[in-house]
Amino acid sequence: MNIVILAAGQGKRMFSNLPKVLHPIAGKALAQHVIDTARSLAPEKLVVVYGHGGEVVRSTLAADDLAWAKQEPQLGTGHAVQQAVPALGGSAQTLVLYGDVPLTRAETLKNLIHAGRDGMAILTMELDNPTGYGRIVRDAAGKVVRIVEEKDATPEEKAIREINTGIMVLPTARLSDWLGRLKNQNAQGEYYLTDVVGLAVAEGVPIHTAHPSGEWEVLGVNSKVQLAELERVHQLNIAEQLLVQGVRLADPARIDVRGSLECGRDVGIDVGCVFEGKVTLAEAVEVGPYCVLKNVQIAAGARIAAFCHLEDAIVGPDAVVGPYARLRPGTELGPEVHIGNFVEVKNSKIAAQSKANHLAYVG
Repeated sequence: MNIVILAAGQGKRMFSNLPKVLHPIAGKALAQHVIDTARSLAPEKLVVVYGHGGEVVRSTLAADDLAWAKQEPQLGTGHAVQQAVPALGGSAQTLVLYGDVPLTRAETLKNLIHAGRDGMAILTMELDNPTGYGRIVRDAAGKVVRIVEEKDATPEEKAIREINTGIMVLPTARLSDWLGRLKNQNAQGEYYLTDVVGLAVAEGVPIHTAHPSGEWEVLGVNSKVQLAELERVHQLNIAEQLLVQGVRLADPARIDVRGSLECGRDVGIDVGCVFEGKVTLAEAVEVGPYCVLKNVQIAAGARIAAFCHLEDAIVGPDAVVGPYARLRPGTELGPEVHIGNFVEVKNSKIAAQSKANHLAYVG
């Protein structure tokens, strides 16, 4: 299949000079989350539609497997996908994703792709409060007949609780024709991708729906408030995975993983810890409160006491570090080493059972 990621929006409500899709969740740009998920589906073509922020977006996200399509000016989602059509491969299906919707699971997208194998498919869900979303309009037999945006909806249509997430699978062969026939006669004056549903119905193309496991999978970011909310959702999901694997977390709501965290058996992590880059904690490692660990390897039985900062370092088995210690890049601690209060080590190897218990710099 092809995958098109729409990432041209300005994000006025972010009140930032940084393009919206480059704002971070868990230390990684919103759009990078989407690109990584898309890659896991092994598409024939992966096309990013960019616009606002222009070359900053393109240079930040640059990768050999990405094709780029510029949307300027931004005239709606239908217009955005139209810019990507010349870059698409010959695959039967094209999946449309959004650069500001970072947490959709690959499994959910696989189900959607499967549902649309003989036509098109829309990712929908029911909300108690559907305000702000386009509604899925079905006929008496339950078949999808169109999608109506809220600004264009009647009171009866606004009462519909099934909403369009915007994520859909479309037959590639029909895309160019459908997109060329879109009209912008609506409250926004834009070319809506959702209007292809009506065209598909008129041509007898089967329209299916699939659903995410939770609302968080399809939440987008339009403000710093929503960015913060999704950050917590994502971190709680990571914390739950760690708990299932057997990690002991003092408080699942007070951990931040901004990269990858691998843990052995019987690992304990206290509150307020931040893990960046690639961090490995071997069996029975204990990490005290309010520590920052970035690109470190901690061997079995080691203990990191409170308020320590470790970066690009290796800690040997049964070592004790801190509290208030700093290990800078190039530090290697051997077995049973003690690094104590206000000790800083850089680019040095400390051999087995050595002790620097307080107020020292080794570099």
